[in-house]
Amino acid sequence: MADKGKKDKGGAAAPAAPPPAAKPTEDDAEEEKEKKPSKSQQPKDEVGTRKGCRRYLWEFKDSNRQFWVMGHAVVKLFSVGCLIAAMIMFTGTAIHPLLTLIVTMEISIFSFFFTVYTLAIQRYMPFILWPVSDLLNDLFATVFLVGAVVFAVKSRQTMPMNYFIAVILIGVAGFFAFIDIFLQRKHFKGKRIKKNVLVPPVRKEQVKEKEVAKPKEEGKPPAGEKTKEGEKTKEAEKPKDAEKPKDAEKPKGKKGGKK
Repeated sequence: MADKGKKDKGGAAAPAAPPPAAKPTEDDAEEEKEKKPSKSQQPKDEVGTRKGCRRYLWEFKDSNRQFWVMGHAVVKLFSVGCLIAAMIMFTGTAIHPLLTLIVTMEISIFSFFFTVYTLAIQRYMPFILWPVSDLLNDLFATVFLVGAVVFAVKSRQTMPMNYFIAVILIGVAGFFAFIDIFLQRKHFKGKRIKKNVLVPPVRKEQVKEKEVAKPKEEGKPPAGEKTKEGEKTKEAEKPKDAEKPKDAEKPKGKKGGKK
């Protein structure tokens, strides 16, 4: 019996080893990559759902690209450069304080718009119509600078060379501002004024009242259908005897013959 037990123990087969795991193929690896949550792809021409620093970087690049490609930055730089050079040339000569006021005012305004467009500040203040404000600034700058040139020429009988060069530089700055007016027109091409812009938005309460009133009106048949049904019932109530052919109604002859 002991021998049989030994044989049974020896005869019992060892548990089979698990089959080797299949190596992941390239297709499986691609499927796993697709399953993994990837970052949302944002459009290049629009802000999309960017937030925080990502949005500001996109706005900064797009604003500078438009500002330099459309020529506004170059024109404003030339205007500011000419006005600064004019202020330098005015040193050492007696000038009217009005000229200094106009030149410094235009330098500050041009610098303001240059800073706004460079740092993309206008993208975060959409309630201001920036193309319109820049267009009006260029228009007024042209008028002020041309007026400054006329005033500078009339206020003095003799003009030194540095004064004459400063007046010419002011005129060149006004010419560049005039060019920028035509560059601003590109922003308004292909755009139409929206209708009902000044109409106040509809309140939520009014919208709910309209939605409640619609199903009640849908339950009632329209007035046109009522009239048609009424006409049909009246026609059905009319007796058939009333509808006799006209040929059946013959005129009766006169009684009595000829005498």
